[in-house]
Amino acid sequence: MRRTGSRVEVFDRDVINHGGYVYTSGGRLSSRLATTRLTDVVLELGRFAGRSVLDMGCGDGFHTIKYWDAGKPRLLVGVDAARNAVGVANKSKGTRPIRFEVGDVHKLPYADDSFDVALLQGVLHHDDNPKDIIREAFRIAPEIIILEPNGYNAGLKLIEKVSRYHREHGEKSYSPRRLRGWIRECGGSICRQKFAGFVPMFCPDPMARAMKAVEPAVEAIRLVSSMLCAVYVVVAARPAR
Repeated sequence: MRRTGSRVEVFDRDVINHGGYVYTSGGRLSSRLATTRLTDVVLELGRFAGRSVLDMGCGDGFHTIKYWDAGKPRLLVGVDAARNAVGVANKSKGTRPIRFEVGDVHKLPYADDSFDVALLQGVLHHDDNPKDIIREAFRIAPEIIILEPNGYNAGLKLIEKVSRYHREHGEKSYSPRRLRGWIRECGGSICRQKFAGFVPMFCPDPMARAMKAVEPAVEAIRLVSSMLCAVYVVVAARPAR
């Protein structure tokens, strides 16, 4: 992905220091609960079984491997700009026939319609040209799945300003409305959308347990979920060529 060079270096440094990304390699309860919910909601809305899937911005492969195991795709390829992260992903996959490759998700070496589905999980909010990534995803696949931090969440907006981790990693959440506009500009239409998750990645264990307990109720109430959930997932499609 076209993060600036310094941002790619930050992600590669995380891998060197932690053996993976901070939120996937650490043992914190909050991170385990949050990442599990992210995987689950993508599997709830997406259709992977028997299809070819490209994970654009796969990072250290943590989620990609889970999608192979639970989603049962026919083919799964993960691409990321952070070379060290891709190295960890290739080590972590074991004997699974997943391909992890280094590449720029703005311009990939695959032909049009090479895949059935393109997945953009937590990629756009690190990038300076998110619409270009969406356009490239639609070139490669007729269906895309996007998971992003919820730009309607005021608490998240505050964290982006005060958290050193968020600043170093260039995090800047976008609103679902803005994302839907980009999708339409790239020739796509929305098929499904859901707000999900309530547990912050890096919070104390008691807080994580309490927020997990009320998470189903938060997700179930439409207005509440749009303002308080941590992420949203959008499934979009473009007309067949």
